Amino acid sequence: MSRNLGDSAIRRLFAAAACALLLLGGAAWAAKKDENANFRSVQGVVNNAQGEAVNGAVVQLKNTKTLQIRSFITRDNGAYYFHGLSTDVDYEIRADFDGASSAARTLSSFDTRKQPVVNLKLETKK
Repeated sequence: MSRNLGDSAIRRLFAAAACALLLLGGAAWAAKKDENANFRSVQGVVNNAQGEAVNGAVVQLKNTKTLQIRSFITRDNGAYYFHGLSTDVDYEIRADFDGASSAARTLSSFDTRKQPVVNLKLETKK
């Protein structure tokens, strides 16, 4: 009989451990979800004056609080992408390529979209 009691205690211990792991995993998932609520991304396409996608344009993203600048070089389809952006900061986005620049566009902290699209059009400098 003592053997049956030991097996039962082990089963209860494993069941309790499994429940604890499920609860901890759920709490970690909820914390990660809340953490992601404070971040967003931005993406878009850089086009030339004729409306064609520009490969190799330099897109700069400036944090207006810290003045930190991140850069992205567009691919064949003219696309760029920045992620991990704070939701409570304004960002300034612009593109440059071969002497042409786009107007600076602002991604406002009041814009509640998690993945806004900001397309940029290059214009020759005068």
